[in-house]
Amino acid sequence: MNRKALIAELIGTFALVFIGAGAGAVAKGGLGGIALAHGFIWVGMACAYGRISGAHFNPAVTFGVLTAGRMKLADAGGYVVCQLLGGILAALAIKGAMGANADTYGATVLSADFGTIPAQGLLIEAVLTFLLVTVFLHAMVEGQGAWGALAVGLTLAGCMLMGGPLTGASLNPARTLGPGIFTGSLSQYWIYLLGPLTGAAAAAGVWRYGLGEGGVAGGFDGDGEGRAS
Repeated sequence: MNRKALIAELIGTFALVFIGAGAGAVAKGGLGGIALAHGFIWVGMACAYGRISGAHFNPAVTFGVLTAGRMKLADAGGYVVCQLLGGILAALAIKGAMGANADTYGATVLSADFGTIPAQGLLIEAVLTFLLVTVFLHAMVEGQGAWGALAVGLTLAGCMLMGGPLTGASLNPARTLGPGIFTGSLSQYWIYLLGPLTGAAAAAGVWRYGLGEGGVAGGFDGDGEGRAS
């Protein structure tokens, strides 16, 4: 297992949750600002760490890459552990930095204003994650470099503009877990786990058996290992 790749995933996920959820905790920029915060930080961290770990920063993305046959199970397990830890540490950092000034620490929950029910939340998280992982597989795994990172970041921001008012548009179990722990809002966590994993599996299926080029993965060597410099 590649130690550098694991560290990159921990830091990258920490950054995504600290900046993304942190923007939600402050909520001064509104929905657009929150969406851009997620998209911008993802692009930056992907450009920094894409060559090391493939820049997943999301257990659902890792699950999609695994299901697509481009990663070993043991490596995927290590990625997920580091991603979840990164999300928890980021939420802890938000709590330490903002304290009582934080608005629910950027937690993602179903919208009471829109009356979003669990079945709707599950569908929204699954569909949006399908789109995110589809772009990731074609733009990052097939090796589009910085342009691929930009494509994924823009997709993440766009998905948040649609799904943010309804579910918070997590698309990422690590993004939901950290803030959820510190706000006691984990009763709906199954939605933010099952939805993204279902969407990621569907995207991987379409990529693997339909539209994928099957070339050497960007950010990964041919054997599926995270590539380190």
